This record gives sequence, C-alpha cells and structure tokens, in this order.
Amino acid sequence: MPAPLTHESIARAPKVLLHDHLDGGVRPSTILELADEAGYRDLPASDADALGRWFRESADSGSLVRYLETFAHTVAVLQRPEGLHRVARECALDLAADGVVYAEVRYAPELSTAGGLAIEAAVEAMLDGFAAGCAEAAVSGTPVRVTALLCAMRQADRWDEVAGLVVRYRDAGVVGFDLAGPEIGFPPDRHPSAIALLDDAGAHRTIHAGEAAGTDSIRAALDGARAERLGHGVRIADEVSADGTLGELARRVRDEGVVLELAPSSNVQTGAYPSLAEHPVDRLRRLGFAVTVNTDNRLMSGVSATSELADVAAVHGWGWDDVQTVTERALAAAFVGEAERAALLADVVRPGFAALREASVRGG
Repeated sequence: MPAPLTHESIARAPKVLLHDHLDGGVRPSTILELADEAGYRDLPASDADALGRWFRESADSGSLVRYLETFAHTVAVLQRPEGLHRVARECALDLAADGVVYAEVRYAPELSTAGGLAIEAAVEAMLDGFAAGCAEAAVSGTPVRVTALLCAMRQADRWDEVAGLVVRYRDAGVVGFDLAGPEIGFPPDRHPSAIALLDDAGAHRTIHAGEAAGTDSIRAALDGARAERLGHGVRIADEVSADGTLGELARRVRDEGVVLELAPSSNVQTGAYPSLAEHPVDRLRRLGFAVTVNTDNRLMSGVSATSELADVAAVHGWGWDDVQTVTERALAAAFVGEAERAALLADVVRPGFAALREASVRGG
C-alpha cells in the first residue's frame, strides 16, 4: 500500500505551482534586512519570528482588505533591483527546497516603480533572480523551473504597458499576463487595448476572478479578458447546487476545462469560506472541474506547497491518486511549451510519484 499522506511524504513528491505571488512569499529575515538597507522604518516588528507572526495574524483576519494591506511592507522593500533580485532568487530556492519542480510566480512590476525604478528594470531583476536561484537549486540537487507571470493592477492604468512587457520578455522567462487587485469595480475588460495586444501576440493570460467577487467576475474574465485560467475562481461553486447540479457558467467552466487556481487556506483567511472543511476544493474536483492546489501567498498564509496539499488531503480524505491528479492537471495547464511540459511529466513528475509508491511498498 502507498505511504500515508503526511507532510513528510508529500514533501518528497514533485509539485507544480501555478498561483504564487512573489511579494507574498518573502522571507521575514529578508524583509528586515532589505528594510534596513532601504531605510524603511514602518515594519510592525523588529525580529524575524515576530514579523512572520504579525503577517500571519494580520492575514488571518477574515478580511480580504486587511489581508491585502500587509503587502505594503513587502512591496516597500522591493523598490530596488537588488531587493527584487534577492527575493526572486530566494523564492526559487525556497520552492526547490519544498519539492516544487515547476512554478509560475507572479508579480506586478509597476509596484516597484514608486521610487523611480524603470518597470523594465524591475522585470529584468526578477527574471535574473529566478535564473540565479534555479541555477543554485540545480547544483544542490533540487532542480526547479521558475517562470514569471506579470500582473497589471486592475485599479491602475498600466495594462497596455504590462501586456507589452509580457510579449517583450516572453523568451526570457515571462510566460503570461495576469490582472490582480480589487475585482469589484474594476472589470477585466476595462482596457480592451491591452487584451487585444495579448490576443495579437498569442500571449497567455490568467485572470484573478471569483475570489472576492462572484460568478459575474468569472464570466467577465472569460468573455472580457479571454482568460485561459482563473486565479482562484473558487466562487464558481456558487453555481453548484447541493445535489451537484451545475448552473450554465459552471457547466461552461467544467466542460471547457478552464483551470481553477485554487488556494484554499488563503480563501479561508480572507473570509470566502469559514474553514478548510467547508471549502469546495474537493467537491469541485469530484464534479470534474480542472482543480489545482496553490499557495497564493506563502508568507501571509504561513503555507507551503507541501503544507497546502497535506492539509487539503487530510481534511478531505485525499489519497495519492488525488494528489498526483491535481499535480498533473497543473502541469498540463502551465504556460510553457508542450515539449517542456511533456518532459517534466515523463522525466520528473510521474517517476517521482512512482518512486514514492515503490518506497512505501518497501517500507521506506
């Protein structure tokens, strides 16, 4: 029989991450050091343990508004290329140490321009940091591939600029476009020229939708921004009745295989669902939706790819087949070429799960 699903056994499994924010996964010790270097004096704590605890407690308020307020501190230390490079490098190393073999990490480069840094320099520092971290991870025997998604902030007016950067840097590690920020009041087709630019270039996009807002936001992401994946998208469950009957939009999302980048712990923290047990991640997967399991913000939520999968598995009774299914689903939805996806599947993901099963039979 396969080894039981525990934090330790899942830590050894190859994992794929589609929804992880760079500014939501900074090491507390790094925040302190970068803040000191930049002269930023507004941090709520002066040691790493206390600072990490402050982020987790603030994020666990049940309010998306307060959750998002925590980002003021991480963004404040990402205003220089050195800081961006360091955080991106450490992100790749942290993911590799957690057994992640492929990740798409997102960031809004416009957030790093408040002090005068050119937006292109922000993108390049991040990409160089990812490359450096991946190179170090490979040398240490924990290879990982980290690519970038560039976010435009919904409430700002730099969508065209960010869309242009997605196209410009797509051969350098940028794999797609995202819209982040407040869903309510800022529809995903507010700047149709940006969407047209992505369409003309054949660029990938995932759109935050169905997190704070309901199914109308999901419909707008699909029809207005032509989203291939939904960042969160969990509110599609609003169209699933108690007996499993699907509404029109839910049928469309399921039947078209629109990938849901679910982040259950984050959804509980922001008040979308009262507990992990009541989160619809398992129900949606069993109804045939393209479910993936993600971290969202590792610092604020106090999670890792391993812990998120372990917690979901424990609460919802998942087995190894369930974990492997959501992992392969995520890899199939990755915004990289078919050859790279196929190689990761055949050479890394499936052998990794097979080795775990074989080890469990031997009692390892």
